[in-house]
Amino acid sequence: MTNKPARRALRRLAGQLAQHAASLAVAFVFLLPLAWMLSTSLRQPGLPPARVVEWLPNPLAWSNYQRIFEILPLANDTLNSFMVAVAAVIVTLVSASWAGLGMALAGPRWRRRWVALAIGLLLVPVGAVWLPRFVLFTWLRLTNTYGALLAPALMGSSPLFVLLFFWSYRRVPAEVFESARLDGASPLAIWRCVALPLSVPTGVAVAMLTFWLYWSDFINPLLYLKSQSLYTLPIGVRQLQQLNRTNWPLLMAAAVVATLPAVLVFLVAQRFLLNEGRSTE
Repeated sequence: MTNKPARRALRRLAGQLAQHAASLAVAFVFLLPLAWMLSTSLRQPGLPPARVVEWLPNPLAWSNYQRIFEILPLANDTLNSFMVAVAAVIVTLVSASWAGLGMALAGPRWRRRWVALAIGLLLVPVGAVWLPRFVLFTWLRLTNTYGALLAPALMGSSPLFVLLFFWSYRRVPAEVFESARLDGASPLAIWRCVALPLSVPTGVAVAMLTFWLYWSDFINPLLYLKSQSLYTLPIGVRQLQQLNRTNWPLLMAAAVVATLPAVLVFLVAQRFLLNEGRSTE
């Protein structure tokens, strides 16, 4: 009888160790390509990729990072990508949260229709809208401007983001919004003072996904931008690849530059979401 608590504690400890071991194994699988990319970017220019992971090349070629900015204006491309991504995040948070709140406050009949429409739009292949968008943006004279890249943000960037806000607001009791309405709050005041504070974790997740979406976007800048000064970082990395397809250290250095901001955004958002989760417990 006296050994039962000890056995339970031992089984609990073994389960926790197995869970941590599985988490570390999954993390290793995802981090290994990043480690290979970083180590390859520090090899001497012109060398082929190592057949095995070379964790610490000898000597370290830090000059690869300086070289890629000398070959192409990647600094300007990086700044362009950052401006587009930040602007898209701001516009998407406003438009997607507005749409999500409107769906949540709508009557049951219209709510079902809007949700069905959003899910249906998620099923439409991205390539199916390239030609209609190009014709429309050409008619509106938005080509070769960032307006063509940011136009989808006016509609929430993705139906998924609208649905995320909708599901977040649906978890809020309807009496909360109704009481604010009875107190004389306008729809804009309800959105700003009631809805947004209650959906901060959803807003952080949508902001993170939106940043990734626009930061890594290659097709839309390729379709709509013509001036070198307007190119974003994915276009610059593609240009570097076309200049020298076999110089893997330089290509991986450019890939590291393109990947690092996305990783930093993920780490910041993850820390915020973890702290938010602990505060609600």
